[in-house]
Amino acid sequence: MYYMYSFKGFVIKEFRHILRDRRTLLILFGLPIVMLMIFSYAVRNEVNEARVAILDHSKDDVTRSLIQKLQASEELTIHSYLQASNKIDSALQSGDIKEVIVFENDFKQNLQRKGRADIQVITDASEPNIAGLVQQYTQAIIRSWQPEGRTISPGTSIGIQPSVRMLFNPQLKSVYYFVPGLIAVILMIVSAMMTSVSIAREKETGTMEVLLVSPLKPYHIIVGKVVPYLVLSLVNVITVLVLAYVVFDVPFRGSVLFFLAVSMLFIFSALALGVLISTRAADQRTAMMASLMGTMLPAFLLSGFIFPIASMPQVLQWLSNLVPAKWYLITARGSMLMGTGIHYLWFQILILSVMTMLFIFAGVRNFNDRLE
Repeated sequence: MYYMYSFKGFVIKEFRHILRDRRTLLILFGLPIVMLMIFSYAVRNEVNEARVAILDHSKDDVTRSLIQKLQASEELTIHSYLQASNKIDSALQSGDIKEVIVFENDFKQNLQRKGRADIQVITDASEPNIAGLVQQYTQAIIRSWQPEGRTISPGTSIGIQPSVRMLFNPQLKSVYYFVPGLIAVILMIVSAMMTSVSIAREKETGTMEVLLVSPLKPYHIIVGKVVPYLVLSLVNVITVLVLAYVVFDVPFRGSVLFFLAVSMLFIFSALALGVLISTRAADQRTAMMASLMGTMLPAFLLSGFIFPIASMPQVLQWLSNLVPAKWYLITARGSMLMGTGIHYLWFQILILSVMTMLFIFAGVRNFNDRLE
């Protein structure tokens, strides 16, 4: 009986300890709520309002009617009209559109005389799941279309069979899509999380005070902490690229130097974010939790790594703009799979550069404030 009372007291003590610890309560109750909300609203495989471009060589009332049918759908939205076939690749490489729909010359006349006309559907397959869905939506809309009036001769069967063409990933291999995302997640783990925990460990064990009284200046300490992770992160990038190319036949169509330069920029961003987290965290556990909530989960869920951002609610789309991994993923996929260069990706690089400078400024300032 005495042991039972002792055990009961021990359990009550543990409950009180947990309930007094705000960080533990945040993990126990806050994390499940956040995960539920994010997965309920963000994790969607359907595609809404996918942006497509139209190349209409015929420009007659039949093609206009079919274009209106496409525009009226909830799944597609007409983003732009192209004027020539040589604009198709650049339009898809820009990332502004997911698909180009091409109407042949004399579309109406061919449909009237032959009972059939050709439509070409060219889809950006760098994101296989999205490409497959957008293509299915387009084909279903085209096949369900019926011409208005009596433009088709009576008794003539209507045959519109879209010819499909996939660019950048014709086999729709998912590994092509996931490799750039894995690089972003790996860099977040090695750079942001490990850096924040490493600096927090120095503070928790008391060795930070020893470093501060040494001849080293504060910025020497920060640089000395992040340089090893900078080198290791770059090694990880090269290792993943080599394995993806050799083992999984993932193509690399862009400039390797450009890709490595963008990766270095993202590594600096992640390192600066890790330093910023460590300056606010009192111990390793707090740094780990903050890194998990502030870097890992957004990189997985709000960067476009697994789930399309365009299908998320507008609020989450806005929040995704604050995730550095989102901008890195756009540039990484564009460079690797499409061969896109800085001409199309300068905006993403600019945003990532601004984020990096802000993280560095905030991290150094907080570090100096702590010293004072």
